[in-house]
Amino acid sequence: MATTTRGRRITAAGTVLVRTTKKGQQQVLLIHRPVYDDWSLPKGKINADEYLAGCAARETLEETGVTPRLGLPLDRIGYPVGSGYKTVSYWRADVIARQPHKPDAEVDQSKWLSVERALATVSYPDEAQLIEQAVGLPATVPVLVVRHAKAMLRKFWTGRDQARPLDSRGRRQSELLVPLLQAYGVQRMASSSSARCMQTLKPFAKVAKLDVEGWSTLSEEQFRDTPRAVTTLMQRLAAETLETGTPLAVCGHRPVLPLMFEALGVPARPLQPGAVLVAHLDATDGHTVAVEFHKPRI
Repeated sequence: MATTTRGRRITAAGTVLVRTTKKGQQQVLLIHRPVYDDWSLPKGKINADEYLAGCAARETLEETGVTPRLGLPLDRIGYPVGSGYKTVSYWRADVIARQPHKPDAEVDQSKWLSVERALATVSYPDEAQLIEQAVGLPATVPVLVVRHAKAMLRKFWTGRDQARPLDSRGRRQSELLVPLLQAYGVQRMASSSSARCMQTLKPFAKVAKLDVEGWSTLSEEQFRDTPRAVTTLMQRLAAETLETGTPLAVCGHRPVLPLMFEALGVPARPLQPGAVLVAHLDATDGHTVAVEFHKPRI
């Protein structure tokens, strides 16, 4: 579909929620919107400081009562709305938990349907294509590589560099990481032992009631002496992630990131403070089958 450069740009995100019944049948969750009298996928507009993947998870919970764990990214769709143009990014998602959703003016029904019935019921061809795409994807486990949030500048810090903390912007970035890490269902965290990295993951650790494993191997100081140890550690963490099926977040420094990426089979590229790379590892063979990048919006 051709886009237009005129009018207001609207950014939104949503999910294709998939579950497997005891009989091995895949089902997809659709919602009914009374205002439009349509059946569609859960989605909604992004908030000002929100990561896009966090928006997808939040809107899914608000519209269905389902807490999702995002999996592989799907195609993006776009269409004109009013005097603007709306772009919606989607992820395949699994169900972590579910609570009752009280019918409201926005969503009054939701139904788990077989793939065949979902394709026949959904109101929009673009969303039918997303359902077909989602149900054909392999099972994956995410590894999130986080560049630490904005730290106090070296020229203003007189102590050991390993103790250099986040500045006020960095602390806010670390708080905004919480819903992003929740969206991917992170259950384990590792980090450089330097304060600015540990502090970046601290807000999520508090919410999720998890410990942050501090590794001097990932610090800038030790990296300079034993760079290959970074690759060895990352490969070990990835292997443990695959073995347990436990989504992992690892926080590191700009000079160390290329080797962290290399261990996951991802080409090096710059990340700004507070940005996140998500590598989706195939649950069967361990290869990285998709990569996402999420930038902070502050």
